[in-house]
Amino acid sequence: MGHADRSRELAMLLQLLHRAREADSAAKLGFVMVNETMQLLPYRQAAFWQEDMHSHVAALSGLAEPDPTAPYLQWLSAVFRHFRSGEAAACRSCSAADLPEALADEWTQWLPEHGLYLRLGEHGALLLARDLPWSEYEARLAEELAHGYAHALRQFAPRRNWRAAAGDWLKAGPRRKRLLLGVLLLACFPVRLSVLARAEVVPSDPVLLRAPVAGVIDKVSVLPNQPVIRGAALFDLDSTVLTGQYALAKEEARAAEESFRASAQLALTDDKGKLALAQDKAKVEEKDIAADFTGRELTRMHVVAPADGVIVFSDRNDWQGKAVAQGEKVMTLADPAKVELTAWLPGGEAIALQPGSQVTLYPNGSPFHSYDAVLLRVAYKAEAGEGNVLAYRLQARFDSDQRLPQLGQMGTARVYGDWVPLCYYALRRPLTAARQWLGW
Repeated sequence: MGHADRSRELAMLLQLLHRAREADSAAKLGFVMVNETMQLLPYRQAAFWQEDMHSHVAALSGLAEPDPTAPYLQWLSAVFRHFRSGEAAACRSCSAADLPEALADEWTQWLPEHGLYLRLGEHGALLLARDLPWSEYEARLAEELAHGYAHALRQFAPRRNWRAAAGDWLKAGPRRKRLLLGVLLLACFPVRLSVLARAEVVPSDPVLLRAPVAGVIDKVSVLPNQPVIRGAALFDLDSTVLTGQYALAKEEARAAEESFRASAQLALTDDKGKLALAQDKAKVEEKDIAADFTGRELTRMHVVAPADGVIVFSDRNDWQGKAVAQGEKVMTLADPAKVELTAWLPGGEAIALQPGSQVTLYPNGSPFHSYDAVLLRVAYKAEAGEGNVLAYRLQARFDSDQRLPQLGQMGTARVYGDWVPLCYYALRRPLTAARQWLGW
């Protein structure tokens, strides 16, 4: 074959591909494939098989509209189904020997001896038949042409829904079915439902140290988290006014005693002095009571530790010079050996929790340590916490067979709930967000 012939064939190949891309329907494309392909590959008969909802022979060479009830088309449909079920190559020579006996017996009745089967992707196939064998060069041209036809045919392929795609995927073989079974088993694998919450190590049964009287804190004698012993000075209230009142009460008591002494001497000689003696005695008792009460109030201005422990408060500079009301909390006295866990579970992350649930603390300052605890109480009502986020307060007790964490340590607590399938654990938040967005 000369160089000019090769150039003419390549030009014809490009022209056919151009014609295929210009086709605006599957019917026009089928007409090009079964009739105009002859300009590049000489043949006597051609048939186009289209894969769609009802796979069928869509076009025949030399025939404007095929009759699906004709015996020839029914036999061709059986041939195409046989090739589609077992073929792998995009282009292959075929003959009656490649068919089952029932189909091979009719080959000579309908088609010439030598056929060329072209697979057009997943959406169709083209069968060319003639009396002469197909050369290797013609097979290569046909393969390139089939690739272009398949690309043009793809735009007319029916859009498949997800049900059809899933059905085909399941029909692919036992390997995919086993894979799907494995995915389903994994989705149903039980896991513990858990959520994360901000947590802090707080004292258990702390002693609250309150302001004994209304006044201004004059001096704080301890530092935050400082160990103290029983009787150690903690803080003092400003006693300037109370000291003056105490001095005045003592002077008034002393003056009442002098008046009582004078009345007692006068009562020995004067009957009227006896009446004044009783009044002065009552006044002495009144002044003594007032002086004693003021003295005891002055003593309460100096607050000491009622027991050994650790003093917990924010910063003494925040308290010095601050006016406090009677009974207002100033400090907390805690025992380092008696601590528990307090966690704040955001309202959006709340799950069903019961006392006795497992809790694990992961401290911020110790990434390689964790502490196990048991849930004691869950607040029934969410309260605004840090960042103005509604959260439920949780109380948990640390297991006794481990080293207790440091008082005041912050971290993240993982709170465990019921056992749920893995798919629910993974989709719980997306489903919650979708439900809130959709309103169902």
